[in-house]
Amino acid sequence: MSGKPVCIADFEEYARTFLPKSVYDYYRSGADDQETLAENVAAFSRWQLYPRVLRDVSVLDLSTSVLGHRVSMPVCVAATAMQRMAHADGETATARACQAVGTGMMLSSWATSSLEEVAAAAPGGLRWLQLYVYKDRAVTEGLVRRAERAGYRGIFLTADTPYLGRRIADVRNRFRLPPHLRLKNFSSSALAFSPGKDFGEDSGLAVYVAEAIDASVSWDDIRWLRALTSLPIVLKGILRADDAKEAVKIGVNGILVSNHGARQLDGVPATIDALPDIVEAVEGKVEVFLDGGVRKGTDVLKALALGARAVFIGRPLLWGLAYQGEEGAKEVLQMLKEEFRLAMALTGCRRVEEVDRTLIRRHRGLSRI
Repeated sequence: MSGKPVCIADFEEYARTFLPKSVYDYYRSGADDQETLAENVAAFSRWQLYPRVLRDVSVLDLSTSVLGHRVSMPVCVAATAMQRMAHADGETATARACQAVGTGMMLSSWATSSLEEVAAAAPGGLRWLQLYVYKDRAVTEGLVRRAERAGYRGIFLTADTPYLGRRIADVRNRFRLPPHLRLKNFSSSALAFSPGKDFGEDSGLAVYVAEAIDASVSWDDIRWLRALTSLPIVLKGILRADDAKEAVKIGVNGILVSNHGARQLDGVPATIDALPDIVEAVEGKVEVFLDGGVRKGTDVLKALALGARAVFIGRPLLWGLAYQGEEGAKEVLQMLKEEFRLAMALTGCRRVEEVDRTLIRRHRGLSRI
């Protein structure tokens, strides 16, 4: 890349040349043949925008609310693990960037900064904790209690990872954390994914998940978590309408339509294609969010037109971190914000609330996935 980045792809190209291969591969790769990884991005182009004109868009309001908290735009940051591999400040830089831009950040349980460090880095910021169900329920409960004490505003429970998806690049690279890093939310070396353990020829993270994460997790565990905390709970990793309906029955506060960045099961639908069925299924009873494949402001607009409350970005934020730490993360968020502002203006929307289903249609001749 030469010159200043002008689109998200420019940030990624810089990261590809700058980061160690195993780190870039870990962040970028999807499961197996990576069909869904490509689909997550490509599917947005199968939806066309139908703009309104002559609407006086001289003044625009991009703000909305997520789980009762105001954000400057309907673009938030998704949980991505081990951000200090991208930049020395990692998750603390992300937290400061989100606070500066006025949006929310979901912190991965597998962060290389502790949830307390992230809270201290941006004490006025909006934060949520992403959570797995560990075999030792006391570990999961401990993370929830710490999040409550540190001022996190919700829990995003990942529902699609009883085992880790087969990520071929990580197997080939025998992915491990760099020796100077660890998962900072855990005190034991086993749970901290610390260097020194023999993971054999496999991806170290796949071995970690098989040893630590509970594959027996069920709807009963969602009920257990609901009884454990008064924080809002969003179920992350839903692609089916019947699962969304069950989640609403149990009392979650939101659904994140997600295929885990295409890193779990290859061959599943792109999230933008799964979104309309989920929105219809929940009947407005909970907020619906989307992640996966968002690379442009028009992608954000399309997701909102199909019923998403907000979108969450993962990889673009990592590319920004690799580019210039906190400043790079801010640049990525500001870029998406300005692209979304332009998309709103050019479709005749003055406020987020004016974005509706009339603005979007499938390409003629393309059946719905």
